[in-house]
Amino acid sequence: RALEALRLERSARRERTGTVRLQAQEGERSGRLVVEAKGVSFGYGDEPIVSDLTTTIARGDRIGLVGPNGVGKTTLLRLLLGQLTPDSGTIRLGTNLEVAYFDQLREQLDPEQTVVNSIGDGTEYIEINGARKHVLGYLQDFLFSPERARTPVRVLSGGERNRLLLARLFTRRFNVLVLDEPTNDLDIETLDLLEELLANLSATLLIVSHDRAFLDNVVTSTLVFEGEGRVGEYVGGYSDWVRQRDAAGRAARAESPPRATGGKPTVQKGSSRRKLPHKDAVELAALPDQIDAAERQREELLAVMADQAARADAKSLAATAAALAALEQEIARRIARWEELELKAGEG
Repeated sequence: RALEALRLERSARRERTGTVRLQAQEGERSGRLVVEAKGVSFGYGDEPIVSDLTTTIARGDRIGLVGPNGVGKTTLLRLLLGQLTPDSGTIRLGTNLEVAYFDQLREQLDPEQTVVNSIGDGTEYIEINGARKHVLGYLQDFLFSPERARTPVRVLSGGERNRLLLARLFTRRFNVLVLDEPTNDLDIETLDLLEELLANLSATLLIVSHDRAFLDNVVTSTLVFEGEGRVGEYVGGYSDWVRQRDAAGRAARAESPPRATGGKPTVQKGSSRRKLPHKDAVELAALPDQIDAAERQREELLAVMADQAARADAKSLAATAAALAALEQEIARRIARWEELELKAGEG
């Protein structure tokens, strides 16, 4: 994938003012090798999470991790970062790594602390890329007005909490950035600019996300959980993985020997997919169109919200925003279900 073309496309369509501005504080360059995994296996009891994984992550790679909820994506991240010891195989980390880790479940915010103190720890100024900046000015880059910055964390919306976590993240120096579900609850403006920032980072990226468009726009390769601990590696983003998987399936079917005449059907050993129950197969076939329709509806709601905001129709805007939030949850649910059924279909 040509991410340079992505950058040109995205920069050409954004000429916005008065919007969120994100700036990362990158550390010194790491060595060329970031992570080397050889024959890595890991599990809990008899349940394999990762089985015989071999991969190399080099400086500047942007890796997406894809799989159903609970399959072990965060565990794989911890293995790759050297935070877990594999049951077998080896993990070798490169030199001069400065890792920043964004995890919505474990990165805790003190609900009684003010937004401004969550960033500055009581100081008025912070240093970003060698420049001294007032904390309130820095928070305005993340759409926090001075008044909002002085409120306690407990009153923030989900989107505001996520922007605050991003603001905290970008005060750190790093050359490896790990993001675990970073797009949940982000408003479209912040999400769009986060994509642009990540597309222009020189840091190595490791990203767990169910957001297909986000992965397509940011990553250069994907690690996909394919069942029973198998982790496949594919060039490109989420859509590229789907195309490569489908092409491989068609090729495997084309190479299958013909069915024997007058006898029982030939059993295909090592078939890459198994037959789903009829109900699941029907659901799986319908889900892509349902997801596409829901994503088109999301674009329509965003257009409606823009019109309502322009007319200062606060009541209607709040109702549309609530409908959009519900739709986002439904899209995430359907994508997770699609991944679950695809995983079942891929288990030989």
